[in-house]
Amino acid sequence: MRTLGLDVGERRIGVAISDPEERLAVPLRVLERRGGDADARAIAELARREGVGRIVVGLPVSLNGTLGRQARQTQAFVERLRAATDAEVVLYDERLSTAEADRHLRQLGMREREMRSRRDAVAAAIILQAYLDSRRAAADS
Repeated sequence: MRTLGLDVGERRIGVAISDPEERLAVPLRVLERRGGDADARAIAELARREGVGRIVVGLPVSLNGTLGRQARQTQAFVERLRAATDAEVVLYDERLSTAEADRHLRQLGMREREMRSRRDAVAAAIILQAYLDSRRAAADS
């Protein structure tokens, strides 16, 4: 089964996908937000086309563990997504994923302008990889 990972922002949604064995997450694309149910339908259609059985959505938890405005907006998006797809939809803590994505892209020597277009998909891959690794670790224990 393949899994999608999402980094949901106010203007864009970063998308990553796993390999069929759910060992490796790779950046897939960045979708510009259209608002309302249109975003959820676009993700549901992408999941259907890619043969995805699970969608992992990064939940932007504050460093102190509280849920702020962006986290509440993400939760509302997840409810719309659950209504639009048959895939399982899972929330996963995404603390510092964008900062980690920036660090990776800088290490590759990218300039800020180049980073902007890839940051969200790389952050989605970081979220998805962390989720996949945590599931594997839980299965091994």
